[in-house]
Amino acid sequence: MFDVFYKDQINSIEDACKLSRTRYLWILDKHTDYSDFDLAWEPPPWEAHQCHVWPSQHQAHGGTMLVPKQGATEKNYNHKPVKRTKGAHRLHIKHTASSKNEGDVNTRYISNYMDTMRRALRKTDWEYCWVTSDICTYTDFDFTWHPSEWQQDMLHVFASNEQKFGDTFYVHVPSFLEKTGKIEVLEWFETLHFVEDITVKRYMYDTVQYTSDSLLDAVWNHNFEQPVALFYRGNKMVMPPTISLWQERTKTVVPLSEGGECTLVPRETKNHLKTQIYDYPWIDKTKKNLIPGNVCDVVFISNGESMAERHWQILKDICPRAKRVDGVDGRDRAYKAAAELSNTDWFYAVFAKTEVLPTFKFDFVADRLQQPKHYIFYSRNALNGLEYGSMNIDLYNKQLVLDTHIEEGSMLDFTLSKLHAVIPVTASIAQFNTDPWVTWRSAFREVIKLQQEVDAGAGPEIQYRLKVWCERADGANADYCLAGANDALEFYHSVNADPKELQKSFHWEWIKQWYYNKYQREIWLEVV
Repeated sequence: MFDVFYKDQINSIEDACKLSRTRYLWILDKHTDYSDFDLAWEPPPWEAHQCHVWPSQHQAHGGTMLVPKQGATEKNYNHKPVKRTKGAHRLHIKHTASSKNEGDVNTRYISNYMDTMRRALRKTDWEYCWVTSDICTYTDFDFTWHPSEWQQDMLHVFASNEQKFGDTFYVHVPSFLEKTGKIEVLEWFETLHFVEDITVKRYMYDTVQYTSDSLLDAVWNHNFEQPVALFYRGNKMVMPPTISLWQERTKTVVPLSEGGECTLVPRETKNHLKTQIYDYPWIDKTKKNLIPGNVCDVVFISNGESMAERHWQILKDICPRAKRVDGVDGRDRAYKAAAELSNTDWFYAVFAKTEVLPTFKFDFVADRLQQPKHYIFYSRNALNGLEYGSMNIDLYNKQLVLDTHIEEGSMLDFTLSKLHAVIPVTASIAQFNTDPWVTWRSAFREVIKLQQEVDAGAGPEIQYRLKVWCERADGANADYCLAGANDALEFYHSVNADPKELQKSFHWEWIKQWYYNKYQREIWLEVV
């Protein structure tokens, strides 16, 4: 019988050789079952100079060796495997306080894996250990796995689903504590080894179905039990992507559809929120096309304009699903009628004076990571060439439209009276000059709004638009355009910019009467 030494009881094989009293000595591993192993085995004379190594079921070097006391000049791996039956100690990290304790040591996850592991492992005397997580299932996991002899001091990482930076680790504790004391994030660990042939299944995220127009409200109202939740309105992914939890910046908000109807949201997001999901600094939009975004309704709004039928037909050719609201007096009432007709949370409003460009596909999707808002697209003015959000296509939030009461405020522009964003895409041509009356009233209303913005402190771009409206027009009914613009300035100053007086321009009957009083009946009859 030869002397026996266990790996965890010696500093090195050389030290064991010095201590041995026999010609050979066994180096054994405490995780291996030797009940059927022949410890009386001795190599033949021609192999006496060799260090004999037995494999485990996992590696060529299983931790079992027969070593000549005088030392070996080569290794012999030509032996049958000896099965490892025990795993290393286990540190279990809990992302959810109420989850089960499944480790020899159990600890709460705090902020990131590196600091969480360091805090707990400093209190142990382990040489090796497993680090597991309560967000993964280990029903079929083989904890007898161990690294090869060349990888002893590496940090071994097991993927969670398809996520390379997983939640399960095999750790050489002394080297881990030494190396992580010199780095800021776990990704910088000197010798990371990503185990490619073993994957750990992570549990499915909590799923939260919400009905609000903004994801913000749903996140605020959700009590996160798990580190990540899947929020959805319509479709949801059966197998969504797996987020890395190694550090805060890898715990990204991940929209899975255009506009974020279906989005993965980490628990830490709530700590940053103020007015929108974008208050959280780490958002990954590379997977936003995994689920198709919803198509928005398109509503054509007309009220007796001479060009309405032609523009309606152009719209129907481009977008057959378009609907129509016609003959509703007052812009605010017309908008509300369009909103009532829509069956989607946002709808495109196309106005009679708007000739839709064939390049515009009505495929923009509202961003639910923001607060609900309207989206304003550019239109090209047929007479003065300006391109901005005037007589344009708008993507309206339905609820904001229904909640807007323009008479109660000081804003002249229905769209601008609620939260909005400008999309610098030219979607249409403002063909408002097909008859004198529509040309004049369009210029009249637009210049009133521009002058009010200038008085409120608008910058040089708005000032430039106002100047162009009043000085430049080229094409059919150009004179009526310039007249309407300058008449608007006259009216604006005559009422000392009184908001209640200015809001009268929202109503067609009032604006017709003002025109009549200005230009006398014979001109009025000519253009009606």
